[in-house]
Amino acid sequence: MNTAAITKPDLGRELPPDARDVPGWLEGALSVPREEGRVQSNGCDIRYFRWGNPNNPGLLLMHGFLAHSRCFGFIAPFLAENYHVVAFDLSGMGDSGVREHYSEDVRAAEVADVARATGLFEHEEKPVVIAHSYGGHVALTAMQEQHALFGGLIICDLMVLRPERLKAYFDSEKPLRSDPSRPNRVYPDYEAAKSRFVLSPPQPVSVPSLFDYMAYHSLKQVEGGWTWKFDTSVFQSDFGRQERMLRQGHIIAETPGRKAIVYGQDSLLFDDDSAAYVHECGATDVPIVGIPGARHHLMLDEPIAFVSVLRAILAQWGAAAS
Repeated sequence: MNTAAITKPDLGRELPPDARDVPGWLEGALSVPREEGRVQSNGCDIRYFRWGNPNNPGLLLMHGFLAHSRCFGFIAPFLAENYHVVAFDLSGMGDSGVREHYSEDVRAAEVADVARATGLFEHEEKPVVIAHSYGGHVALTAMQEQHALFGGLIICDLMVLRPERLKAYFDSEKPLRSDPSRPNRVYPDYEAAKSRFVLSPPQPVSVPSLFDYMAYHSLKQVEGGWTWKFDTSVFQSDFGRQERMLRQGHIIAETPGRKAIVYGQDSLLFDDDSAAYVHECGATDVPIVGIPGARHHLMLDEPIAFVSVLRAILAQWGAAAS
């Protein structure tokens, strides 16, 4: 197992200087000791965080597109009370290394390589993957190829809409920037850079300091100012192919292994109708839990409710396995 020093994070570095109305539970979560390290996957450095006792069952947490593992930085400590928890930055995002191209196979390999290097496969119980948005897309690919390695997958607000709704969405929304040759803009100072940070799809956040936290760790200081951590090379990927997204409900049904879905009931990308559609696609054995009042970024909207739902699903799966 890859090991590094487990230390208590410095809140002065974790929270941005302009963080607003920081609740006590957030300060407490961000103060929980953790390990920070890097592992290799197909020649690329992958940055990870690890919490909890390695003698406990494992959880692997995965973030969405253009995001980073710190979207689980305040969620993982609550799960680490009973689990060995690892979150990592997908290559080309966060503080991980960069590739020339990001195929689905390369992404799926990162999932297994991080789990293996951090010791998640060493426990008698197979680790469970918890994946948000694009991370769910990657996790489904990993489960299709090597589901025998994992104990289950909890998909969190992955975009799933009926084909006619999906086509209407793509017709109405501005597409993601997709030119990998155009470098990220450098802003003169942090304030200017942060003013350009938006969630996708756009939404308010019920805990303002969580928005500040996510913006702060999405940026890095470079010569001449501040810029985004994600590399434009990530647009050289298989992500966003409409033919794949049009089949997302069927892919969930067809993917082997134990699965569950958690979503924000006010999300634009997965809603109550999406839940009905997934069951119609054949995933009748997949429990689907909506969190009232939460949108796509449900860990920012309703973090405590999100933790509670994850704990409940994991407890039920653990009871069923014993």
